Amino acid sequence: MLLEVKNVEVLYNNIILALKGVSLEVSEGNIVTILGANGAGKTTILKAISGILILENGRVTKGEILFEGRRMDGKDPAEIARSKISLVMEGRELFRTLTVEENLRVGTLIRKGDKKEIRRDLEIIFQYFPRLEERKKQIAGTLSGGEQQMLVIARALMTRPKLLLLDEPSLGLAPLIAETVFTEVKKINENLGTTILLVEQNASLSLPISQFVYVITNGLVALKSTAEEIKGKEISKYYLGMGS
Repeated sequence: MLLEVKNVEVLYNNIILALKGVSLEVSEGNIVTILGANGAGKTTILKAISGILILENGRVTKGEILFEGRRMDGKDPAEIARSKISLVMEGRELFRTLTVEENLRVGTLIRKGDKKEIRRDLEIIFQYFPRLEERKKQIAGTLSGGEQQMLVIARALMTRPKLLLLDEPSLGLAPLIAETVFTEVKKINENLGTTILLVEQNASLSLPISQFVYVITNGLVALKSTAEEIKGKEISKYYLGMGS
């Protein structure tokens, strides 16, 4: 198992219990989606895995997070990133005064690789996101929302992650652009073999590309299922906090 989250509790500011014993697994090569309403604890799971809870006065108070069998909870975010876990947070965080290509090269800073290898990786990225190649000399802050989303995903891929964490990639995007982004995410998984843990509210976009699904309600796993099985279930009640 590539990633195991075992009975994890997360506390913010020593007061707010955001996760109340969440367990989930992600097998290598799969896309696993976490669904749920705003405030359910979806993003907190990704922050716990990537180690950035510390930036928001949060911490894992119970349970453990294993990546390739090694404990990740309690480790420094930089160390976790060097372990080949890459997080793409919602909000499309970019170096907005740098060009597209410069943003992509930032993703190589934690790697050990020569210039030839980096150029080859850039060529691969541009195959998946040709629009970024067209705009590689453009300042990132002037891109459209969809292009910025493509760029943050592409920059994360430049780290060569074994596990890519995606937080609400469809947020704020027009439906057609969101579909394009999810199409490319599926291709990245299939062609590069990148394992993906995806947080998303839009089930119609995420279910078709996923193998397994967890539904989170009030900091708990309310439902776990294969993506195929969940298509026949009524999941709206879990979004409303009524799932058991």
